[in-house]
Amino acid sequence: MSLQAGRLRHRLSIQENRPGRDPDTGAVIPVWVELTAVRGSFEPLSARDFIAAAAAQTKLSARAVVRYRADIKEKMRLVYSGKVFLIQGALPDKESGREYLTLLLSEDLSDG
Repeated sequence: MSLQAGRLRHRLSIQENRPGRDPDTGAVIPVWVELTAVRGSFEPLSARDFIAAAAAQTKLSARAVVRYRADIKEKMRLVYSGKVFLIQGALPDKESGREYLTLLLSEDLSDG
């Protein structure tokens, strides 16, 4: 199955957590930095998917499909339309494993 460019209609920001410095105290603090901006397909989970995720005791709330990149990992986050989602998993396509990634997302409800 080939990934059609028309499906990649959303702008997604992929961020990673890096150490930074607090400007007041000089203490090392975690800072989210944009790794890359990509085009992808973003969709909230359907009711059926949401129920399945709840049954598996996960808090998945959405998925995104992007062209394959080896540098996108769990523990990163995705920002779309002002909302922040934690990447819970990055699944390569079943055919080649190098065409696209499906990112499993949970909404980040923390303050930072």
